[in-house]
Amino acid sequence: MHELAVVMSIVAIAEQEAAKENASIIELIELDIGALSGIEIEALEFAWKQGVKHTMLEKALKKINFIEAVATCADCATEFIIEHYYDNCPVCAGHLLHIKKGKELKVKSLVIS
Repeated sequence: MHELAVVMSIVAIAEQEAAKENASIIELIELDIGALSGIEIEALEFAWKQGVKHTMLEKALKKINFIEAVATCADCATEFIIEHYYDNCPVCAGHLLHIKKGKELKVKSLVIS
């Protein structure tokens, strides 16, 4: 379960940013997680409970923005939503795709005090 390692990285990022601003409390953390990021949301939620104990994120509200994956077909330029990297174009059945969004895994914002 790599989600625990992801949570620990998120904790480190959040605490570093809070320290830069001399904050003592993180009230809210907002995350962008793409459909193709490799993160299982349920596993992340499970890991979150353990990973944030005794950190500045322990009592913070967590908001997750789930980003649908969107690709453009290199053959016919159709833009469409995909669920997997190996999905084909619904118009021409091409497999050469440019992933436009959906790979995100980032801390979008923090509310600190």
